[in-house]
Amino acid sequence: MASTFTNLLYHIVFSTKNRIPAIHESLREPLYEYIGGIIRGERGVLLQIGGVPDHVHLLTKTKADTAISSIVGRIKTGSSKWLNGKKLAANHFEWQVGYGAFSVSESQASKVRRYIQNQEAHHARVSFKDELITLLKKHGIEYDERYLLG
Repeated sequence: MASTFTNLLYHIVFSTKNRIPAIHESLREPLYEYIGGIIRGERGVLLQIGGVPDHVHLLTKTKADTAISSIVGRIKTGSSKWLNGKKLAANHFEWQVGYGAFSVSESQASKVRRYIQNQEAHHARVSFKDELITLLKKHGIEYDERYLLG
């Protein structure tokens, strides 16, 4: 093939350190905008972002030559430094070490968007742990529950 064609969509999930509910309503919009800027800086596109006070979900489109681990690392490092530097969080802000990243087919992108948009209603019924377990099972990812939320 003379050209490279990709459409790499990822549903990314990560939480605040120890799942502390640190992402207050007033913090969400500036944080989400900043995260979108980091993704654009990595030549990616933020298609959807949403969450609740202790974690976020992103639907992103990335370039083929950019590792998802690099993007997530830059998002988490950059956004926490920005929040702490601007003193936007009530206390020192940190993200949990790990993350979940799940490939998404273009045919399922609108469904994932709606899922991310409805996080508040979703978490009125489902815990973060149960949500994460469901995502892992749906994507065929093995896990040890002892290390799930670390």
